[in-house]
Amino acid sequence: MHSTTSPSESSPSLEKPQKPTIRLATPTDASQIASLGRTVFSKAFGYSLPPSDLQIYLQTSYSVASIQADLTNPLMTVLVAISPSAPDQILGFAQLTEGTMEPCIEGKEDPIELQRLYVGLEWKGMGLGRLLVEGIEEVAREKGGKTLWLGVWEENFSAHKVYEKLGFRNTGHHDFVMGSCVQRDWIMWKSL
Repeated sequence: MHSTTSPSESSPSLEKPQKPTIRLATPTDASQIASLGRTVFSKAFGYSLPPSDLQIYLQTSYSVASIQADLTNPLMTVLVAISPSAPDQILGFAQLTEGTMEPCIEGKEDPIELQRLYVGLEWKGMGLGRLLVEGIEEVAREKGGKTLWLGVWEENFSAHKVYEKLGFRNTGHHDFVMGSCVQRDWIMWKSL
């Protein structure tokens, strides 16, 4: 026999899944941020670097000590996305950095950089990046920023699409050096 009740009628206890929470990172988050950064960076870009350059970059940029230094740097603000079911699990992070500049950004009003946006691989395509960027935009405005800019690898096509959907436009490029490897990043920006 087939049931004629809808799932909501037969299971009134079903609830809409909760969204992740965005909060300011603390130094106690450094280990998870470092681990997530190493994993996502390796998966997204590892194939494009010689293994020795990749290892050096990960050790310098995504060591726990390096992330702790970022978290205590007054010019950097890091937001983390927290799992609704496990509040001590970090699903993604974004970093805002004050005082950085690129020639193609000069002349833009009160620029501030979205330096990192990393989302755990299992959360890709679920809107977590958008939540983090919205949080970063709010912090940037509070800090007086009027232009948000970022660098994104020219071959990271999926990221280009995400940033374009979020209102960023390409305005130039710079070289991103990791050991002996030199890659080109697009510089993208949007008004806040």
